[in-house]
Amino acid sequence: MKRQYYYLIPLSVACIFCASPSKAQQNFPKQELVNSAVISAIRDFTDTEIVRLSIEDQNKKYGNMSEEEILKLDNIWREETKSDEQPLISATLSNPLSSYLTRVQARAAGLYTEMFAMDSNGLNVGQSNISSDYWQGDEAKFQKTYPKAINAVFVDDPEYDSKLNIWRVQVNLAIANENNSKNIGAITVEINLSELQRRNIAGVR
Repeated sequence: MKRQYYYLIPLSVACIFCASPSKAQQNFPKQELVNSAVISAIRDFTDTEIVRLSIEDQNKKYGNMSEEEILKLDNIWREETKSDEQPLISATLSNPLSSYLTRVQARAAGLYTEMFAMDSNGLNVGQSNISSDYWQGDEAKFQKTYPKAINAVFVDDPEYDSKLNIWRVQVNLAIANENNSKNIGAITVEINLSELQRRNIAGVR
């Protein structure tokens, strides 16, 4: 079945520069770099059985959770990020979906800087890096994809990473079930916009 995609992109992608912007900051990549080809490439590795089955399995496990229970899990995750004991984080990062996303990110050779899939509650199912929180349900990456149209796409505003000296942007996609009848979760893929721009200029895909 041919999938229909719904795109939601902020009207304003302007960047407010500091008084003395660095060269990298001045070289602001255009958000138009995140075009249909880039979205299609992300769909190639997200519209897969391992992504869908992993999300559906967690929906069965956590689908009827109350908000209080969700926040409790999120607090446990946040505390574990500060601790040597990390059972929830370890279980998530070592699951098959996390391993798969980590391999995809590695093969992209710097194009993707982070990716994580979410269930119907907005809880992380699998991820390539340790995130600061476990619940994304209160953020635009989830609210502007999963509850919206089937296969909705939301491209967030670009941000400058002063530590890595790059521009980054989060591309967020709703994930539908196999027959494309309803959304089951969402995924966020953070793109190194500076690298994407470099590849475009060099004619490298």
